[in-house]
Amino acid sequence: MVVGEPMRVAAIDCGTNSLRLLIADVAGTTFREVQREMEVVRLGQGVDRTGQFDPEAIARTLAVTQKYAEIIRSKGVEKIRFCATSATRDASNRQIFIDGVKDILGIEPEVIPGTEEAALSFRGATQELHQADGPFLVVDIGGGSTEFVLGTEKVDVAKSVNIGCVRMSERHLNSQPPKQAQIEAAIIDIDTAINEAGASVPFSKASTLIAVAGTATTVAAAALGLSDYDRYAIHLSRISAEKVHEVAAMFQSMSREEIAALGYMHPGRVDVITSGALVLSRVMSLTGASEFVASESDILDGMAWGLAL
Repeated sequence: MVVGEPMRVAAIDCGTNSLRLLIADVAGTTFREVQREMEVVRLGQGVDRTGQFDPEAIARTLAVTQKYAEIIRSKGVEKIRFCATSATRDASNRQIFIDGVKDILGIEPEVIPGTEEAALSFRGATQELHQADGPFLVVDIGGGSTEFVLGTEKVDVAKSVNIGCVRMSERHLNSQPPKQAQIEAAIIDIDTAINEAGASVPFSKASTLIAVAGTATTVAAAALGLSDYDRYAIHLSRISAEKVHEVAAMFQSMSREEIAALGYMHPGRVDVITSGALVLSRVMSLTGASEFVASESDILDGMAWGLAL
């Protein structure tokens, strides 16, 4: 590659709930998105309870990996990175999945620790923001875990805790609408984890709270009153803590069918948005933040930037 010429890279983020692909042309400080895909595969189905991947969940995820491999080949990608996070860290039979990905893509998938997941999310989320708005607290609510990352130009401190939307749905909010006792039990679990994060990450030092990933952007869509999901309207929108609490309460009061009928709701998020919104609501309460900035740029973007170095 000629110095200064863009490199076409592909980043795949394998979470507990979704499998996402980003293809981008990156050179220096320039970044051009070529294609972005997301499918809910629920790889982490049952992992919190059993400690293992379900064979059907592996098959679903590998089928989408195959689809992404074909897209990557058709786009002339020069470099690929595949990162797996919370569910894969927790699954005792992860090697079956890792070998399957390697067979399809021809690269070794990485099972990254929560600290690296946090650093990649931080880079993706803050790349477009002014350093004068820092220090930033980046909160990444995933399916299995939530990362808290504080820094300005780089990560100063990060902590990953196991309170993702899939994990909380399976553990507590397993009816829709959930019962009050389920909500109260979830809040105890969530608050314990947030306070654990707060013991390592000084929340009060942050000037701007940025929330990334599907839970945060879906809550933003609800708060903005969007009829359909519009990533350009959502990206860098500012959502007040009061609105977050209202949206969380709204999801808690709705039936599964009512949530599924919302124009901005991805079908794969219907079963987990109530727990995800509750996590975000508790984050707003316990950090004391008056608002959050919703970012469509996250770990995928951080991975893509890093690939071009």
